[in-house]
Amino acid sequence: MTLTARQARACDWREPLAVANGLRDRDGLLALLSDGGGLGRRSFVAVEPDRVHVGPLVDSTRLEALREPEFATATVGLIAYDAGARPATGERASDWPDLMLARYPAMLVFDHQARTIEAVGRGVDVAAAQDACDRAVRWLDQAGTPKVSPAPAVAFVEEAPPSAYLAAVADVVDRIAAGELFQANIARAWSGTLKPDAEPFDVFLRLAGREAAFGAFWQIGDRAIVSNSPELFLTFDPDEGRIETRPIKGTRKRDNDPVRDAALAADLRDSAKDRAENLMIVDLMRNDLSRVAVPGSVRVERLFEIESHPTVHHLVSTVTAKANDGTTATDLLETTFPPGSITGAPKHQAMKVIAAHEAPRGPWCGSLFHIDDDGRLTASVLIRTASFVRANDIWRFRTLAGAGIVADSDPQAELQETEAKIRALAEALIGQQSEQVT
Repeated sequence: MTLTARQARACDWREPLAVANGLRDRDGLLALLSDGGGLGRRSFVAVEPDRVHVGPLVDSTRLEALREPEFATATVGLIAYDAGARPATGERASDWPDLMLARYPAMLVFDHQARTIEAVGRGVDVAAAQDACDRAVRWLDQAGTPKVSPAPAVAFVEEAPPSAYLAAVADVVDRIAAGELFQANIARAWSGTLKPDAEPFDVFLRLAGREAAFGAFWQIGDRAIVSNSPELFLTFDPDEGRIETRPIKGTRKRDNDPVRDAALAADLRDSAKDRAENLMIVDLMRNDLSRVAVPGSVRVERLFEIESHPTVHHLVSTVTAKANDGTTATDLLETTFPPGSITGAPKHQAMKVIAAHEAPRGPWCGSLFHIDDDGRLTASVLIRTASFVRANDIWRFRTLAGAGIVADSDPQAELQETEAKIRALAEALIGQQSEQVT
């Protein structure tokens, strides 16, 4: 059944995290919580999806389930990295499905700049849409101030020693020198379990105050993700045909001293290595978008911008295009996934090299996406993301951090970059030094 009717109601402001906290025990909790900035003006909270799909792709690239009319609007989805990498890597065992989809007839939409909330209901007719809207309004009455728990993880264990990562980086540098590829994003992984009384939402709460444009919590059954991603993979407006992507390449850690912090940002902005690394991925994304774009419409609107986040500075560029007539969000995802910023160049060969050094990534560096009432797509890159699987009432987690390796990469410097990138999630899971379990 498609949801053709829509009802909405304006509501008084509540903080979206408080609303999500009041719904944390409800089925299918979704919290797309932004930082309220230019990229993340709106947040979304919902529970109790009426349609769910969890499973493999039909083949190595086709998102056929997403083409079903029932998932045309009001849908949230997650594509695992390994689903998109499979044409290059072949079948690899993973405990995470290729694709998760859920449709939410009731949803709360928070506009951070206007400080307004819209309760939205959708249904097969006006009566069903009004009932869903009323249900969303009632969620606001359950909002509760979040209580941040002590560190919820038992341990935060690196799956391989730092020496293995250093060797992997050196190998990729050698492959680049041999002409095999130009760049590959190589990652380290950490894993562990949560304490028996802890849940993934506790980890999400501990990231409060470090919000990113594409922060997210999503739980479907015994699987959940916590993401604090700053990276936009795609936006697509089917009415205007506008596509936008904002690849991140280039990182410096933040410093508490404002002078040193500004110097680090300036060093990143002026770094020939980081600019070259960023430009490679800009060119890759231009090529990906050109496959679904009107000829001549692909443009680099902004190049080498500095974005500053709580623990890191990033170098970001913006590429836009006008989609060919008839292009859908599904077409765009199929054509461009996985994101070029977390694979490398050429993309197919980079994914082969990544597979030679890493176990399957699961959700990490896949994409979490939202399709709204009008078919507009917003998709993030799932960096700064932990995935959780529950078995025997214990939650097991896994997370990764990577760096783009190019010809002049220094293995030790790339190792340090991954340390800076994993810092916020590590502290959310295991705590700062004073909190850590010994």
